[in-house]
Amino acid sequence: MVINILVYYTLGKGTVIEMSYKIILDSCGELPPLYKKDERFEIVSLGIEVGDYRIMDDENFNQKEFLEKVAACPTCPKSSCPSPESYMEAYHCDAEHVYVVTLSSKLSGSYNSAVLGKNLYMEKYGKKDIHICDSHSASGGETQIALKAMELEEAGHSFDEIVEELEKFRDGMKTLFVLDNLETLRKNGRLSGVKALVATTLNVKPLLEGQEGEIVQRGQAIGIKKGLAKLVEAMVKEAVDAEGKRLVITHCNCPDRAEMVKDAILKEIKVKDVLIMDTAGISSMYANDGGVIVTL
Repeated sequence: MVINILVYYTLGKGTVIEMSYKIILDSCGELPPLYKKDERFEIVSLGIEVGDYRIMDDENFNQKEFLEKVAACPTCPKSSCPSPESYMEAYHCDAEHVYVVTLSSKLSGSYNSAVLGKNLYMEKYGKKDIHICDSHSASGGETQIALKAMELEEAGHSFDEIVEELEKFRDGMKTLFVLDNLETLRKNGRLSGVKALVATTLNVKPLLEGQEGEIVQRGQAIGIKKGLAKLVEAMVKEAVDAEGKRLVITHCNCPDRAEMVKDAILKEIKVKDVLIMDTAGISSMYANDGGVIVTL
């Protein structure tokens, strides 16, 4: 596929260099509707299983149907990461710069698959500027990094500069979330540091954070409203240079909660921009009905 969006920047005495780019996310990351048909972006899908129900997490994902399947199935939903070949195919395009954003390598094999895909690409097609960023996050955290890559390319930065800036941006990003139901994370072994059993039996809602790609517990509250209030308090208190950042809120089938969190945060701090999105398939699987994820 030809990438028609080009970036121009100048080197030396008026020499104009014409570069094209592509940004790839695995399907745990959400894209705003504006960019879903944009040729600068591509989603590489993970697979989802709920009992005998098997789907790819792509544009055909039906959240309502999926949540109904999860509620009716006695077994825990599972995911499968993209194959290295699917990543290799995504890299095979006319874009000269390729940026890949995956969910945390400590939560999924997607990052490793993307790296293997890069090796396969290089063996078959030769050298290319491909940067694979382990988001150390998921969902809106991937969105944040992808949009940052776009902004840096559009501003005319070099590939090496963008790689350096993306890593800094990733390390300075905060991801907090509160879920109504922790069962999928617990049963899939993603909550080794969280008191999940207590949370499910006493209506305790832990405030969770992604720290260097792992899920840790920051606090807890009785009930979802108080849990979200703790999330807001922590995000506001720990926000750094918020006026230059984008607030991204993803939610699983609970837009009212997302709006409440947005209003509460914006009452205390100013941000550059706000995005609220419903979770895609993998994020819906782990967040479960009613979960809210916030990144800044």
